[in-house]
Amino acid sequence: MSTGRDAWQLAVGTLTAFRVRPPAVVDRDVAGRAMLLAPLATLPLAAVPLLAHVAVRWIGMPPLPAAALTVAVIAWLSRGLHLDGLADTADGLAASFDRQRALEVMRRGDVGPMGAAALVLVLLIQVAAISDLLGWPSWDGPILAAVAVLASRHTLAWVCGPAFPAARDEGLGATMAGTVPVGAAAGVAALVAAVGAVALRWLSPTDVVPWPVVGWYAAPLTVVAAVGAAWLVAVRCRMRLGGVTGDVLGAAVEVSLAAGLIVAATLR
Repeated sequence: MSTGRDAWQLAVGTLTAFRVRPPAVVDRDVAGRAMLLAPLATLPLAAVPLLAHVAVRWIGMPPLPAAALTVAVIAWLSRGLHLDGLADTADGLAASFDRQRALEVMRRGDVGPMGAAALVLVLLIQVAAISDLLGWPSWDGPILAAVAVLASRHTLAWVCGPAFPAARDEGLGATMAGTVPVGAAAGVAALVAAVGAVALRWLSPTDVVPWPVVGWYAAPLTVVAAVGAAWLVAVRCRMRLGGVTGDVLGAAVEVSLAAGLIVAATLR
């Protein structure tokens, strides 16, 4: 079986709830390619805000419950994996200044007060921002929400870059840490931003006035915000934990999604 097929199966099987055959080989090369394929593998998740916009515009659903359902469906389609990582990372960073103690708290997997607070606050931000985007008078808002979803998954390529070693010698983080070259991550980021810019410029219908709500530049700015937020999470964890773990990867995805959505919502 080819490395590319293994990488695709690893990306889909890890980042979504869709059933695929397990990869024949899981090594660092396959892991790095899988992280680069993350935006493509999670395209169905990015379609959820677009479907929510249909519900708002043509069925009359209020933007706030539509946004809550959007976040719920995205969490369901990703098996809640990243939310679990967010909670564990928050608990670990708050548990102790001792690195081993923090890693042990993260390994246990039970949710403490900081983990619960992180989940509530990050999800609240995501719902509020998506609610605003779904209330825009054209497709620009949901398109930007979809870009934020793809960008948040793409941030895995940056967190798995050479700047961030593994905090442990075993586990998901050890397999994926340091596997993605910076140039490759930057290339995929540019591609996600370009696709979003084209969608804003050409795919948003012109039958709604005023249009467009934002310019093409909103997509690149959303991607930059998501990558920057994930980078800050990874830097903090490198300082406190010595590197990244699978939980840190999940935390980076959720925080970057919130950051991308906030920036997108403020560009109107």
